[in-house]
Amino acid sequence: MRSETVPPSVPGVLTQADVVATARSIAAQQEESGAIPWFSPTGGVPGHVDAWNHVEAAMALSVAGFGAEARRAYEWLRGVQRPDGSWPAKWVLGEVTEPGGESNHAAYLAVGVWHELVATGDAAFARHMWPAVRRAIDFTLGLRTRRGEIIWIRHENGEPSDHALLTGCSSIYQSLRCAVALSEHLGEPQPEWELAADQLGHVVAAHPEAFADKSRWSMDWYYPVLGGPVRGADAARRFDEQWDAFVVPGLGCRCVSDQPWVTAAESCELVLALDAAGERDRALELFTTVQHLRHEDGSYWTGWQFENERHFPGDRSTYTAAAVILAADALSDASPASRLFKEIAGRPLGPSEASDPLACGCALVPAANRG
Repeated sequence: MRSETVPPSVPGVLTQADVVATARSIAAQQEESGAIPWFSPTGGVPGHVDAWNHVEAAMALSVAGFGAEARRAYEWLRGVQRPDGSWPAKWVLGEVTEPGGESNHAAYLAVGVWHELVATGDAAFARHMWPAVRRAIDFTLGLRTRRGEIIWIRHENGEPSDHALLTGCSSIYQSLRCAVALSEHLGEPQPEWELAADQLGHVVAAHPEAFADKSRWSMDWYYPVLGGPVRGADAARRFDEQWDAFVVPGLGCRCVSDQPWVTAAESCELVLALDAAGERDRALELFTTVQHLRHEDGSYWTGWQFENERHFPGDRSTYTAAAVILAADALSDASPASRLFKEIAGRPLGPSEASDPLACGCALVPAANRG
């Protein structure tokens, strides 16, 4: 187990002290239970907690040297997992406000636990969290369709939704790769998870018809690269085709293509996607650009409405600070877990062949005609 954590820094952009200040802004908003809300109550309005962003914040805390706070976050999440392996979509101040269980929320625990194992070398922690990861992945795969995409939510009444989301499934692809690596590391391999990941990665990359149309959201643009199913020439083409629709020069990445606001979290996730695809110079330029959203205390404004010239949304969110820290770690290659968006257990993330080409219809299409 590694005992010393060296926070990341990006020369000319952020120092180690800057990154520590950003992590401190996350820790300051962590609830006594260990839960990490989007933001602390502002003007009487509390932010909600969801499992995905909670895990992202824990990952950022860990690489910045806030190991105790990260472990409190994971322990809380383990303790509130439901018997079916899911978590409620939202809590506010400890009360469940949206009880449905989202598939990508459940799956992301595997990314967090694998990240913590790689970052710290603490196998005992991974073993402690393994039952929760296993239940979460089983819940996620319980929402898998015949073709291979994964429905985004199971409602409170137990019924699944009727559609899958491209962003969510791209994230789940990375989660499944982490879950497979974790299972192998712990000596409990799950080959069916690997087959599910192969099929899901193929569907994300080759079957846009499998997903609800959310193309106005920038996440649907870059997440297939960030999560790993799209790489190489396909990634470069994907970036170029919609770069001008989503990236505002000198400001950052829009949240949605038809609204005049940029957000630091989407910008930093795009940084991670660019870096994972080998476009480091463009990633570093974008990371530098988005620093205009940094607050003097190290936190980050969630967004900037550039027509009205005001911060919108008007909060400094923990998930935004977390995205900044994880992007800094990837750009600086500072922690042992800094390559999480490039490779899992030494195996590069990237496109996958369908494990069941008959299920998605590709077995019926001549190879020469496959796009």
